[in-house]
Amino acid sequence: MDCLTILAQTAEISTERVYDTQIVPVDYIWEQIATLSWLQAFIAVSFGGVYLLYGWRIFKALAVISFAFLGLYAGMWVGGQFFDNVLLGSVVGAALLAILAIPLMRWAVSILGAVAGGTLTAGLWYACKLPEQYIWAGGLVGIVAGGMISFIVFKIAVMLFTSLGGGALIITGALSLLYQYESIQNPPTENIKELFYNQSWFMPALLMISTAVGIIVQNKFVRGSRDWSV
Repeated sequence: MDCLTILAQTAEISTERVYDTQIVPVDYIWEQIATLSWLQAFIAVSFGGVYLLYGWRIFKALAVISFAFLGLYAGMWVGGQFFDNVLLGSVVGAALLAILAIPLMRWAVSILGAVAGGTLTAGLWYACKLPEQYIWAGGLVGIVAGGMISFIVFKIAVMLFTSLGGGALIITGALSLLYQYESIQNPPTENIKELFYNQSWFMPALLMISTAVGIIVQNKFVRGSRDWSV
Protein backbone atom coordinates (compact mmCIF):
# COMPACT_ATOMS: atom_id res chain seq x y z
CA MET A 1 0.00 0.00 0.00
CA ASP A 2 2.85 2.35 0.83
CA CYS A 3 4.45 1.63 -2.55
CA LEU A 4 1.22 2.48 -4.34
CA THR A 5 0.94 5.73 -2.43
CA ILE A 6 4.50 6.68 -3.30
CA LEU A 7 3.90 5.89 -6.98
CA ALA A 8 0.71 7.95 -7.00
CA GLN A 9 2.45 10.92 -5.39
CA THR A 10 5.34 10.65 -7.85
CA ALA A 11 2.96 10.59 -10.81
CA GLU A 12 1.09 13.61 -9.42
CA ILE A 13 4.32 15.59 -8.95
CA SER A 14 5.48 14.68 -12.48
CA THR A 15 2.15 15.79 -13.93
CA GLU A 16 2.34 19.12 -12.09
CA ARG A 17 5.84 19.69 -13.40
CA VAL A 18 4.73 19.03 -16.98
CA TYR A 19 1.89 21.52 -16.74
CA ASP A 20 4.01 24.09 -14.88
CA THR A 21 6.69 24.02 -17.57
CA GLN A 22 6.54 27.10 -19.73
CA ILE A 23 6.38 25.73 -23.26
CA VAL A 24 5.79 29.10 -24.91
CA PRO A 25 8.84 31.22 -23.94
CA VAL A 26 6.79 34.16 -22.69
CA ASP A 27 9.39 35.23 -20.11
CA TYR A 28 12.18 35.15 -22.68
CA ILE A 29 10.17 37.23 -25.17
CA TRP A 30 9.30 39.80 -22.52
CA GLU A 31 12.93 39.96 -21.41
CA GLN A 32 13.95 40.91 -24.96
CA ILE A 33 11.33 43.66 -24.98
CA ALA A 34 12.09 45.04 -21.52
CA THR A 35 15.88 45.09 -21.86
CA LEU A 36 16.03 47.18 -25.05
CA SER A 37 17.27 50.75 -24.70
CA TRP A 38 15.20 53.50 -26.27
CA LEU A 39 17.73 53.78 -29.10
CA GLN A 40 17.64 50.05 -29.80
CA ALA A 41 13.84 50.08 -29.71
CA PHE A 42 13.71 53.01 -32.14
CA ILE A 43 16.12 51.25 -34.51
CA ALA A 44 13.98 48.09 -34.30
CA VAL A 45 10.84 50.04 -35.26
CA SER A 46 12.63 51.86 -38.10
CA PHE A 47 14.27 48.78 -39.58
CA GLY A 48 11.08 46.78 -39.04
CA GLY A 49 9.14 49.33 -41.07
CA VAL A 50 11.55 48.96 -43.99
CA TYR A 51 11.49 45.17 -43.56
CA LEU A 52 7.68 45.13 -43.50
CA LEU A 53 7.05 47.43 -46.48
CA TYR A 54 10.08 46.92 -48.72
CA GLY A 55 11.31 43.46 -47.76
CA TRP A 56 10.50 42.26 -51.26
CA ARG A 57 13.30 44.46 -52.63
CA ILE A 58 15.97 43.01 -50.33
CA PHE A 59 14.56 39.54 -49.72
CA LYS A 60 17.72 37.78 -50.93
CA ALA A 61 19.90 39.56 -48.38
CA LEU A 62 17.29 38.97 -45.66
CA ALA A 63 17.12 35.26 -46.49
CA VAL A 64 20.91 34.93 -46.30
CA ILE A 65 20.99 36.80 -42.97
CA SER A 66 18.17 34.64 -41.57
CA PHE A 67 19.95 31.43 -42.50
CA ALA A 68 23.22 32.80 -41.11
CA PHE A 69 21.52 33.30 -37.74
CA LEU A 70 20.02 29.82 -37.96
CA GLY A 71 23.45 28.39 -38.66
CA LEU A 72 24.90 30.43 -35.82
CA TYR A 73 22.59 28.88 -33.24
CA ALA A 74 22.86 25.40 -34.74
CA GLY A 75 26.66 25.69 -34.82
CA MET A 76 26.74 26.82 -31.20
CA TRP A 77 24.80 23.74 -30.16
CA VAL A 78 26.86 21.33 -32.28
CA GLY A 79 30.14 22.93 -31.22
CA GLY A 80 29.21 22.76 -27.56
CA GLN A 81 27.90 19.20 -27.69
CA PHE A 82 30.52 17.45 -29.80
CA PHE A 83 33.63 19.61 -30.17
CA ASP A 84 33.74 21.66 -26.96
CA ASN A 85 34.24 24.80 -29.07
CA VAL A 86 31.13 26.97 -29.23
CA LEU A 87 32.84 29.86 -31.04
CA LEU A 88 34.19 27.72 -33.87
CA GLY A 89 30.89 25.89 -34.25
CA SER A 90 28.91 29.13 -34.42
CA VAL A 91 31.22 30.68 -37.04
CA VAL A 92 31.25 27.55 -39.21
CA GLY A 93 27.49 27.07 -38.90
CA ALA A 94 26.68 30.68 -39.79
CA ALA A 95 29.05 30.73 -42.76
CA LEU A 96 27.89 27.34 -44.06
CA LEU A 97 24.17 28.07 -44.08
CA ALA A 98 24.68 31.60 -45.40
CA ILE A 99 26.72 30.27 -48.33
CA LEU A 100 24.22 27.47 -49.04
CA ALA A 101 21.30 29.92 -49.03
CA ILE A 102 22.70 31.84 -52.02
CA PRO A 103 22.50 29.11 -54.71
CA LEU A 104 19.43 27.57 -53.03
CA MET A 105 17.55 30.85 -52.71
CA ARG A 106 14.16 29.47 -53.76
CA TRP A 107 14.42 26.68 -51.20
CA ALA A 108 15.64 29.07 -48.51
CA VAL A 109 12.78 31.52 -49.04
CA SER A 110 10.23 28.72 -49.20
CA ILE A 111 11.51 27.31 -45.91
CA LEU A 112 11.29 30.76 -44.32
CA GLY A 113 7.74 31.08 -45.66
CA ALA A 114 6.85 27.73 -44.10
CA VAL A 115 8.36 28.78 -40.76
CA ALA A 116 6.40 32.05 -40.92
CA GLY A 117 3.17 30.12 -41.51
CA GLY A 118 3.95 27.84 -38.57
CA THR A 119 4.65 30.83 -36.34
CA LEU A 120 1.30 32.41 -37.17
CA THR A 121 -0.76 29.27 -36.59
CA ALA A 122 1.12 28.50 -33.37
CA GLY A 123 0.32 32.03 -32.24
CA LEU A 124 -3.33 31.45 -33.08
CA TRP A 125 -3.25 28.24 -31.02
CA TYR A 126 -1.80 30.18 -28.07
CA ALA A 127 -4.31 33.02 -28.48
CA CYS A 128 -7.22 30.57 -28.29
CA LYS A 129 -5.80 29.20 -25.00
CA LEU A 130 -5.52 25.69 -26.33
CA PRO A 131 -3.21 23.27 -24.43
CA GLU A 132 0.34 24.57 -24.72
CA GLN A 133 1.87 21.09 -24.71
CA TYR A 134 0.23 20.52 -28.11
CA ILE A 135 1.13 23.87 -29.65
CA TRP A 136 3.45 22.00 -32.00
CA ALA A 137 0.32 20.65 -33.70
CA GLY A 138 -0.90 24.16 -34.46
CA GLY A 139 2.53 25.15 -35.71
CA LEU A 140 2.78 22.03 -37.89
CA VAL A 141 -0.45 22.94 -39.71
CA GLY A 142 0.99 26.35 -40.58
CA ILE A 143 4.33 24.90 -41.65
CA VAL A 144 2.65 22.48 -44.05
CA ALA A 145 0.25 25.08 -45.42
CA GLY A 146 2.87 27.81 -45.62
CA GLY A 147 5.37 25.46 -47.22
CA MET A 148 2.91 24.30 -49.89
CA ILE A 149 1.86 27.85 -50.75
CA SER A 150 5.48 29.03 -50.76
CA PHE A 151 6.57 26.35 -53.22
CA ILE A 152 3.59 27.03 -55.50
CA VAL A 153 3.66 30.85 -55.43
CA PHE A 154 7.16 32.10 -54.65
CA LYS A 155 6.15 35.74 -54.24
CA ILE A 156 3.80 34.80 -51.39
CA ALA A 157 6.72 33.21 -49.52
CA VAL A 158 8.73 36.42 -49.92
CA MET A 159 5.90 38.63 -48.69
CA LEU A 160 4.98 36.26 -45.87
CA PHE A 161 8.36 35.93 -44.21
CA THR A 162 9.36 39.58 -44.71
CA SER A 163 6.02 40.86 -43.39
CA LEU A 164 6.22 38.60 -40.36
CA GLY A 165 9.83 39.56 -39.62
CA GLY A 166 9.17 43.26 -40.05
CA GLY A 167 6.03 43.12 -37.95
CA ALA A 168 7.86 41.30 -35.15
CA LEU A 169 10.57 43.98 -35.07
CA ILE A 170 8.03 46.82 -35.05
CA ILE A 171 6.00 45.22 -32.26
CA THR A 172 9.09 44.51 -30.15
CA GLY A 173 10.41 48.06 -30.49
CA ALA A 174 7.03 49.73 -30.00
CA LEU A 175 6.20 47.72 -26.87
CA SER A 176 9.65 48.47 -25.47
CA LEU A 177 9.15 52.22 -26.02
CA LEU A 178 5.70 52.10 -24.40
CA TYR A 179 7.06 50.13 -21.45
CA GLN A 180 9.87 52.65 -20.96
CA TYR A 181 7.37 55.51 -21.17
CA GLU A 182 5.25 53.88 -18.47
CA SER A 183 8.29 53.41 -16.23
CA ILE A 184 8.96 57.18 -16.07
CA GLN A 185 5.38 58.05 -15.16
CA ASN A 186 4.52 59.18 -11.65
CA PRO A 187 3.55 56.72 -10.32
CA PRO A 188 5.07 54.13 -12.70
CA THR A 189 2.61 51.79 -14.39
CA GLU A 190 2.97 48.36 -15.99
CA ASN A 191 -0.11 48.18 -18.20
CA ILE A 192 1.85 46.87 -21.18
CA LYS A 193 3.45 44.11 -19.11
CA GLU A 194 0.11 43.08 -17.61
CA LEU A 195 -1.50 43.05 -21.05
CA PHE A 196 1.36 40.97 -22.42
CA TYR A 197 1.14 38.34 -19.65
CA ASN A 198 -2.59 38.27 -18.91
CA GLN A 199 -4.10 38.47 -22.39
CA SER A 200 -2.96 35.53 -24.52
CA TRP A 201 -4.51 37.06 -27.66
CA PHE A 202 -2.50 40.29 -27.43
CA MET A 203 0.82 39.37 -29.09
CA PRO A 204 -0.61 36.94 -31.70
CA ALA A 205 -3.20 39.54 -32.73
CA LEU A 206 -0.55 42.24 -33.16
CA LEU A 207 1.64 39.86 -35.16
CA MET A 208 -1.18 38.72 -37.44
CA ILE A 209 -2.43 42.24 -38.09
CA SER A 210 1.04 43.59 -38.88
CA THR A 211 1.76 40.60 -41.16
CA ALA A 212 -1.52 41.09 -43.02
CA VAL A 213 -0.79 44.81 -43.49
CA GLY A 214 2.69 44.01 -44.80
CA ILE A 215 1.40 41.43 -47.30
CA ILE A 216 -1.29 43.79 -48.61
CA VAL A 217 1.09 46.74 -49.02
CA GLN A 218 3.90 44.65 -50.50
CA ASN A 219 1.51 43.05 -52.97
CA LYS A 220 0.61 46.51 -54.28
CA PHE A 221 4.27 47.49 -54.53
CA VAL A 222 5.24 44.26 -56.28
CA ARG A 223 2.47 44.53 -58.85
CA GLY A 224 3.50 48.10 -59.63
CA SER A 225 7.19 47.33 -59.95
CA ARG A 226 8.75 46.32 -63.26
CA ASP A 227 12.19 45.40 -61.96
CA TRP A 228 11.10 42.82 -59.34
CA SER A 229 12.85 39.55 -59.99
CA VAL A 230 13.02 36.22 -58.25
